[in-house]
Amino acid sequence: MQTAFSEFYRRGFQGASLNRIVEEASTTKGALFHHFSGKLDLGHAVVDELLYPEVKALWIDPLQKTDQPIETIAAILNKLVSDCSGDRLCQGCPLNNLAQEMSPLDEDFRLRLERIYSEWKKAIEEAFMRGMDAGGIKKTAKPKRIAVFMVACFAGTIGTAKNAQDPEILELSGGALMEYLETQRA
Repeated sequence: MQTAFSEFYRRGFQGASLNRIVEEASTTKGALFHHFSGKLDLGHAVVDELLYPEVKALWIDPLQKTDQPIETIAAILNKLVSDCSGDRLCQGCPLNNLAQEMSPLDEDFRLRLERIYSEWKKAIEEAFMRGMDAGGIKKTAKPKRIAVFMVACFAGTIGTAKNAQDPEILELSGGALMEYLETQRA
């Protein structure tokens, strides 16, 4: 599945080749089809078993454990900026890539990807609500609006940086996002 994830990430789901996946994984098509009914089934498994845990570990888990969402988001963004070079910048965000490519084409893909986006937004929203209760976020903040804006901003930033092949876009947009979030402090 890791080989399939890499292939989908590198070439897009539609451009990915089962032959390349099998060859790079040093397995056979028979073995692949023993576990998956086809490319779509493999793609769904990659989303469920590799992509979701990656987003959960990076974004959802840290946000579920904090009542200081601005600091937590700053730490995540700093990590992303420092990690985003080479192939990671060239290829963009695997979640955003699959959403853009597959959501209009396969409802099961769309639903799986929407689950990830929904949990991500919920984690942000709840972190801001805890921050409000703890006194670090102003009482007039709108956590749901902040969450939707953040996810949309991040997806757009990564897509723009990918297209431009320019890590400075990540730094500039991340800085602007942090400036906005600072206005939400109590």
